[in-house]
Amino acid sequence: MRDQQVQTKAVVSVAEMARMCSLSRARFYQLMKAGTFPQPDYDPQTGRPFYTEELQRHCLEVRRRNCGVDGRPVLFYARGNRPPVQVKPTRPTTAHPTRAKLPKADDHADLLDGLAALGLTSATALQVGAALRVLYPSGVGGVDGGDVLRAVFLNLKRQNTGDNVGR
Repeated sequence: MRDQQVQTKAVVSVAEMARMCSLSRARFYQLMKAGTFPQPDYDPQTGRPFYTEELQRHCLEVRRRNCGVDGRPVLFYARGNRPPVQVKPTRPTTAHPTRAKLPKADDHADLLDGLAALGLTSATALQVGAALRVLYPSGVGGVDGGDVLRAVFLNLKRQNTGDNVGR
């Protein structure tokens, strides 16, 4: 797994335990449900799952030995130590701002579809474009599409609520 020894803590969350085992949270849950990793303890007040120090050692031993707590062998993919790929821009960016153009319906078709699915069928491309300029003045590059949709939806809903119409 790793050359260095992983330090255990008094208690850790399931997500932290997955990181300690160098697995994704989804894969860790999958292996936990299959009986490869031990089940976590649960906080009686909150119901939140956690791993005690002893359970952490069991999980790390499962990962080290490739043998689950149920006795069945399990294979783990080796994590690559490759550096992240640098994405180069396809076009050089201009130092001077260009004239703002009016958004076309095609520019925001995916957002308009998402807004319609959320029940906001009256939204136009102009409204979406204006909301995007307010919410993301430097652009939406690097922002998750779901987060953009949520922010635009909330922005448009707040503009036309019953308590602020006519102000």
